[in-house]
Amino acid sequence: MRLFSLQRNALVPGVALVVLFLFAWAGWNGWKTQRQAARAGVNEDASGEEVGQTASPLVGQPAPEFALSDLDGKTVTLASYRGKALMLDFWATWCIACRIETPSVVALRNKYAARGFEVLGIDTEGADLARDDKAGWAQAQAAAAAIVARENVPYPVLLDGDSIAGVYGGVDALPAAFFINRKGVVVAAEVGIMPASEIESNIRKALAR
Repeated sequence: MRLFSLQRNALVPGVALVVLFLFAWAGWNGWKTQRQAARAGVNEDASGEEVGQTASPLVGQPAPEFALSDLDGKTVTLASYRGKALMLDFWATWCIACRIETPSVVALRNKYAARGFEVLGIDTEGADLARDDKAGWAQAQAAAAAIVARENVPYPVLLDGDSIAGVYGGVDALPAAFFINRKGVVVAAEVGIMPASEIESNIRKALAR
């Protein structure tokens, strides 16, 4: 009996690793399929039916103004960043894809900050919270602050991002990013994880116009 117990215990970690690998592989392939579909102009709705995916109508237009509070309770407006190239990074703490992309965003922000580039993290946490749910909002803020600390995020993270999602086209999927030039015009919009090279290309585009 003891021999069987030892063998079984030795087998469990191996099985667990295989299961984790399969889950990771499935998630990666699912992401690649979605990304390729978006690139091809195709997306799927909740029923699985294909729907059209078009470029954001905001590209080439002035970025919609907003005022949101940062983690310290200070009000931050888009207008206060006029003259800088910006990346508005819509994300949420529950979004695994957002966490994967964050290190690249942080590294590129640091690389281009001296040239007049900044990132504004737009936390969409709290989409389902009632306005008077103080405990819920405090928990959402704490969760965002924890990620900021863990990832050494150097740029402002703004709360209640879902309140401005509508004027930015709905932001139905995360992460979503809008790149804005020094004149306040949206020059690129992306949905889904971007490779670092693509983020950098859009940053350069924002800085050049």
